[in-house]
Amino acid sequence: MDTDLHVVKEPQSATAYAETEGQTLDPELRYDDSEGYILDVNQIGPNLSTKTARDGQTVLIPQPSDASDDPLNWSQAKKHIVLAVVIACTFLPDYGSVTGAITLIPQAAEYGITPDEVNHSQSGNQFMVGAGGVVAVMLSAYFGRLPVLFWFMVIATATAAGQAGSHGFNGFFIPRVLNGFFAGAAQGSGLMFIKDMFFLHEHARKINIWQAFVILSPYLGPLFASFMLTQLSWRWPFWIYTIETGLCLIAVIIWGEETYYDRRLPAEKQPPHQSHLLRLIGVEQWRSRHVRNSFGEAMMRAVRTISRPVVLLANFYYMFTFAWVVGINATLALFLTSSYGFGPKQIGFFFFAPIVATILAEAIGHYLHDILARHYVGSHRGRLEPEARLSVIYIALPFLLTGLVVLGFALERKWYYMVTAVGWGLYVFGTMVVSVGISAYLLDAYPRESGEVGAWINFSRTAGGFIVAYLQVRWVDQVGAEACFGTQAAVCAAVVPIVVVLQLFGKRLRMWEKRGLKTL
Repeated sequence: MDTDLHVVKEPQSATAYAETEGQTLDPELRYDDSEGYILDVNQIGPNLSTKTARDGQTVLIPQPSDASDDPLNWSQAKKHIVLAVVIACTFLPDYGSVTGAITLIPQAAEYGITPDEVNHSQSGNQFMVGAGGVVAVMLSAYFGRLPVLFWFMVIATATAAGQAGSHGFNGFFIPRVLNGFFAGAAQGSGLMFIKDMFFLHEHARKINIWQAFVILSPYLGPLFASFMLTQLSWRWPFWIYTIETGLCLIAVIIWGEETYYDRRLPAEKQPPHQSHLLRLIGVEQWRSRHVRNSFGEAMMRAVRTISRPVVLLANFYYMFTFAWVVGINATLALFLTSSYGFGPKQIGFFFFAPIVATILAEAIGHYLHDILARHYVGSHRGRLEPEARLSVIYIALPFLLTGLVVLGFALERKWYYMVTAVGWGLYVFGTMVVSVGISAYLLDAYPRESGEVGAWINFSRTAGGFIVAYLQVRWVDQVGAEACFGTQAAVCAAVVPIVVVLQLFGKRLRMWEKRGLKTL
C-alpha cells in the first residue's frame, strides 16, 4: 500500500456519506454538489472517516480501497513506471507525424509531386491520431486499458515500418495514415491512466509532465530528422521512428499494467489478477467483462460525454487555441526555407526554440497550477471547484497572442530569425499552460469519464490541426504571414469568453447535466 496514505478514524460503511440536508457527497470522490471537492480533512463532518495524504491534512480523492490490487495503493515506483510507459507511447504519434514536415521536399522530388501534395499524408496522419485516441478509449471501456494499448502498439509498429519501407506516394500514404490511428492510443488515453493511479491533488503535476511530452514530441521529431537529412535518405527518420515505436511496444510488454479498478465492487467480486501475459493480451479482462460496461455502453460513453455542454464548450475553446500549433509545426520548415533560405541543419537548430519554451512551461507549471489550486482551496474553506483550474488560462493568454503576432510579422518582413524563434517560443509556452489547465479542469469535472474527456481533448487538438495544416501554406501564399497569423491570434482572443462562461456558469451547467442526463 502507498506509504503516503494516512487513515483518520476507523473506516465506516459508505452509508455514512449518504445525502444529508439535500446535499450529495460522493463517498469515493468527496465531491459535494453545493461546495465542490473537500480537500481539507478539517472540513469533514465529525462522524465521517477518511484517508488522507502523509501530511494528515489533504483528503485523498478518490478514497482508495484496502486492496493491494487497487492502483491507488501501488507503490510510487510502480505508478511512475507505468506512467513513464504511457508517456513514452504518447510521445510517438506527433513525433512521427511532424517528422514528415522535414521530409516533404526530398519526398516530393522522389515522387514527382509538389511538397504541398506530400503534406496531405501528414494532415491525414494527424487527423487519425485524434480519431484513434477516441476509438482506443471506447475499446478500453470494454476490453480493458492494457490490452487495447498493447494491440494498438503492435499495429503501430508494423505501420511505422510500412511507411519507412514504402515505394511510391500511395504506398507511403496508406501506412502513414494508419500509423496515426494506431499510434494515437496512448495520447487519447493519458488522462485515463493518470486518473486510475493518482489522487486529485496529484493530477495537475502528472498532467503537466504528460502534456510536456505531448507538446515536445512534434519538435524533437523534426529536429532529429533535419540533422539526419544532411547525410542520409528521407527514409532514415522514419526507420528511427519505427525503432522507437518497437522499443515502446517492448516497454508495454514488460512494464505495462492494467489500471482499471472499480472500487464500487466488494472485494470478493473483484476480478483476480492471475497472469501478466493474460492481462496483456486481454484474456483476463475478457473473462471479467460482465463487471464492466457492455459493448454498447462502452461505445456510447464517448458520444454521451461530448454531448455535455461543458465538455463541448471546453473542447471548442481548446480547438481554436491549439489548432495553430499543429499547422505551424507542419509547415514552418517550408516558410523558413523561403524566408531565410534555411537548409535542413538550420531548420533543425531552429526547433530548439519551442523545445526550450516547452521545458520552461513544464518547469513553471510544475508549481503554478498547484499554487493557484492551493490559493483557491485556502480562500474557500478547504474546497476546490473544477472551474478554479481555468484561471491559469488568463496567464497564458498574453503569450499566445504576442507569439502569433510576432511570428507572422517576422516571417513576412523577414526580421532577424531569432525574433521569429522568440515569437514561436512564446506561443508554444502559452499552449502548454492552456493544455494542462483544460485537461485538469475536465478531469476534475468528469472524473468517471476520464478517458472520454481526454480522448476528446486530443481529438479537438488534432482535428483542428488537421484542417489548419491542410490550408496553411495556401493561406499564407494568398494573404501573407502577417494576416494569416494575425487572424489566428484574433481567433485565440475571440474564444476567451468561453472560458469566462465556464467559470461563471460551468458548475450550474454540470449540475443541470447531472439532473438531465443519465450518469455514465
